[in-house]
Amino acid sequence: MASDSRLKEQLPDLTDRIVETYTEVGTINHLGHCPLPKHEVIVSVVDDLMDILFPGYRRREGLHIGNVTYHVGDLIDGLHDKLTTQIARALRHEERNGRRGVDPCAEPRDHEADGQRLAIAFLERLPDVRRTLATDVDAAYEGDPACRSRDEVIFCYPGLEAIAIHRLAHELYRLGVPLVPRMMSELSHRRTGIDIHPGATIGDHFFIDHGTGVVIGETCLIGNHVKIYQGVTLGALSFPRDEQGNLVRDSKRHPTIEDRVVIYANATVLGGKTIVGHDSVIGSNVWLTAGIDPFTTVVMEKPNLRVRQFAPETPASPSERQKV
Repeated sequence: MASDSRLKEQLPDLTDRIVETYTEVGTINHLGHCPLPKHEVIVSVVDDLMDILFPGYRRREGLHIGNVTYHVGDLIDGLHDKLTTQIARALRHEERNGRRGVDPCAEPRDHEADGQRLAIAFLERLPDVRRTLATDVDAAYEGDPACRSRDEVIFCYPGLEAIAIHRLAHELYRLGVPLVPRMMSELSHRRTGIDIHPGATIGDHFFIDHGTGVVIGETCLIGNHVKIYQGVTLGALSFPRDEQGNLVRDSKRHPTIEDRVVIYANATVLGGKTIVGHDSVIGSNVWLTAGIDPFTTVVMEKPNLRVRQFAPETPASPSERQKV
């Protein structure tokens, strides 16, 4: 069936109507000459960083102690340039948001210099990030009897990828870099199904088993040797507002989980005043909105199961059962 060329005549009018919304609805478009951080570059940055954190496991093969310095040096050099530009763009965008009506792209402030300073400060923290991640690998290996080696953790465990990207994003967050840490955490979220806000503070030997559906909020404080399972939410109980009704964004909204706590699948722990004491266990499907003392176990009471078996009126023959 031939297409009707007359139908295409309405497309210019449609284009005009779409463009009109760019002035009517001015909060969901970014027009002008002040570039934002670029998604594809942030993905590249994360992949380069993961290559540095876990050399030999990802893109580059044949690494050994004789050539790894050149390989890492090349990655660091590229990351310096990428991060300097992307952080500068994020700083410029934040300034624009904070000063409506002012075009920071036309101002003399050198965002590139700030971007470079922050990029180098971040890269300086990579050795310590690696040391902490080594404890996370150990926690996964020692905490999962199905795991055969630490290599398996690095290759196969989404929880490790999520915490690795989080630890990187958290360092940028601590340095005050806007937007880029959230872009990194949402990349991790899409890849692993694990949603960790870059503001969350997480101790060493952290293990997320299985992982999918885990949510950890911005102001969470998590101690050392903590283990959580799939579907766990560490969230906010409510959102405080100021006298004008606006959300208060800098308050402690999410729980504190002390050392050596285990939280089983689909448990929900809410509230900035909720403290789960050390060496405690939170059972599956628990809904917790108040703090508990150390060495406490919280479980749901066993549900009353009802099992009903229906017998067919006429017993089926073996051949009929096989068909079913």
